[in-house]
Amino acid sequence: MLFWHNQLEHLWPSPGELYSGPPSSLLRESLPLPYLKQEELPNIPSMEPPCPAFQYVLCAATSPAVKQQEEALTYLNQGQSYEVQMLCNSKLGDAPQWPRLLKSVVRVVFHDRRLQYTEQQQLDGWRWSRPGDRILDIDVPLSVGVIEPQVLPSQLNTVEFHWDPTKRTSLFLQVHCISTEFTPRKKGGEKGVPFRLQIDTFKPSDKELPPEHLHSAGCLIKVFKPKGADRKLKTDREKIEKQPLHERDKYQTACENTIFMECSPWPEPSAEPYCPLSPLALTSPHSCKLLSPERERLCCSPPFILDSLRGSPAEDLDPGASILETQQWLHRHRFSSYCRILANFTGTDLLKLTQQDLIQICGAADGIRLFNTLRARPIRHRLTLYVAQEASRQENEVPKNSDSGFYQEISLDELSAVELMGKLAELLALPANQIHHLFHQGPGGILILLSDQVVQNLKDESYFVAVVKKVQNPDGYYLVLT
Repeated sequence: MLFWHNQLEHLWPSPGELYSGPPSSLLRESLPLPYLKQEELPNIPSMEPPCPAFQYVLCAATSPAVKQQEEALTYLNQGQSYEVQMLCNSKLGDAPQWPRLLKSVVRVVFHDRRLQYTEQQQLDGWRWSRPGDRILDIDVPLSVGVIEPQVLPSQLNTVEFHWDPTKRTSLFLQVHCISTEFTPRKKGGEKGVPFRLQIDTFKPSDKELPPEHLHSAGCLIKVFKPKGADRKLKTDREKIEKQPLHERDKYQTACENTIFMECSPWPEPSAEPYCPLSPLALTSPHSCKLLSPERERLCCSPPFILDSLRGSPAEDLDPGASILETQQWLHRHRFSSYCRILANFTGTDLLKLTQQDLIQICGAADGIRLFNTLRARPIRHRLTLYVAQEASRQENEVPKNSDSGFYQEISLDELSAVELMGKLAELLALPANQIHHLFHQGPGGILILLSDQVVQNLKDESYFVAVVKKVQNPDGYYLVLT
């Protein structure tokens, strides 16, 4: 249980403890006190630090292997719920003017400045590799005093909620990404990149005015695979214990809890909205409210990402592609984590790399995938049919023969009757659930029920005329391919 202290407690020594001489030596001249009410003493600056209005406490131990001049570092396990206590000093003068409910925004962002420049690329690459997952989420069942928790579908690393500063508030957070997912080689949790967990608190405003910023604080974290943070913390403790006593003074003392340090508020998002790369609805597993797109607070995205989304993604990399176009191609094909390594490569440079070169740069799995993507060939469908509607053959008195009419291509990959029926329903603008049977006109005009085996034996690039027959009991249609 944490208690809030308004001021630091000082234990001042008595005069007898400070001076060993006779009591008479303790006498000194009296202070010049004012003898009129109008006179005031000059303001004497207080030596005590000001008490902050807010304080956020992460219930996780800090690492003992952090030097004195560096910021404290906390290790977290992936997917584990960690408590963040939201404390408010209600005795400050401005506290009565605050509304009953405050709004706080929690983010997991990059601490490394180099990754901050490509943050949206890194997040989009993580979105593609982990569809449907979130980087940061709220464990609603464990949280106390959290009102209207909200997750932003397009911002996987941001959550919002309201809370009453006069009541106990404990927020339980889960971080689902690990630090090594944003490193080029992905070797070991110790070499992972650090994240910054930041909380911005606002005073809700009336009407359509932006909320008033009250306080911001953050802490440095590293996320490991399950139980990896415990092993890393144990390793750090053993490392410090082996150090000589004079070397231990160079490191910070580990704390059982992590205090958020005050920092600048998160910058306001850009006026230009960001379009997500994937149409997947990224939702939370808990009962959090999803914000509508017009209310989302979106992070700014590099301009070349927005430009690349306006057009359809290219299948092949053009050998004459510039550096900017090559970066766009890498991002569209889910290689955004290697954009920094390949920052100076043009299309020609990238196509000249061998498979072994790409494996050395990107690792075995992504190197082979990039090599196959660069030299990918169009995927050929297993069966292609050409189908014309019956009505199109009768327009302008065209003779009834199989060589005339307007045909459309149908491509099949599963070679099943259900797949063919769905493609025909889309072509003929008919509801698929009302097509009861699909027939093929055989020798002598007989009707053959199309099964999966019949579809698999159809000759590639065959052409047919689809005849629609209305039936009753039950209402629906028969399709006949003649």
